Amino acid sequence: MRFRFAPEGWIFILPSIILAAAALLLQWYAAAILFGAIAAFLLNFFRDPQRAGSARHVDVLSPADGTVVLTKDIADGEIWPGLTHQLSILMSVFDVHVNRAPISGTIVHYRYSPGSNFALSNKSSNENEQNLVVMKDARGATLAFKQIAGLLARRIVFDKKEGDQIARGERIGMIKFGSRVDVFLPAAATMRVKTGDKPKAGLTVIAEIPE
Repeated sequence: MRFRFAPEGWIFILPSIILAAAALLLQWYAAAILFGAIAAFLLNFFRDPQRAGSARHVDVLSPADGTVVLTKDIADGEIWPGLTHQLSILMSVFDVHVNRAPISGTIVHYRYSPGSNFALSNKSSNENEQNLVVMKDARGATLAFKQIAGLLARRIVFDKKEGDQIARGERIGMIKFGSRVDVFLPAAATMRVKTGDKPKAGLTVIAEIPE
């Protein structure tokens, strides 16, 4: 697995490296240690490893690294017609924050909703700043996911637009500094993870949508 870093992170990483180097040259060792620690944290936060998960068209890959904190049934039409299962993945500041497409298909709907930046909970999933993305694959199977900003998050990055064709596991954006991704699945889907599991974006199969 080859490591790289999200381009969105360099605006944060480079200043901390420069400040650490300058403090070291000036023999301000406490400051050098502080800025060096910040640079190390940012390099870890913005890492963007290459990943290649299952290519089976029935498999739904995790869109995010983190911990499964919620699985539940929802009312048909609450998010999108035909979607009745919800799975929520909470990302800590120590997780990879690059988000990836859960299936191959077309983005049939995209909506950005400005909102608050409360600590993430079931309530704040509706009130916080978020993106809703609905995808449909070549079979006509539909799913949706939300990128939700949390208490520390200050920007949601989404690199695609409505009508784009994207591949399973393809990089689609990220949420900076703490966040959650909710996935919404059709009634026929079978969950492959449970609360407490720690999926990896683009690698872990979180559900199957049968033929």
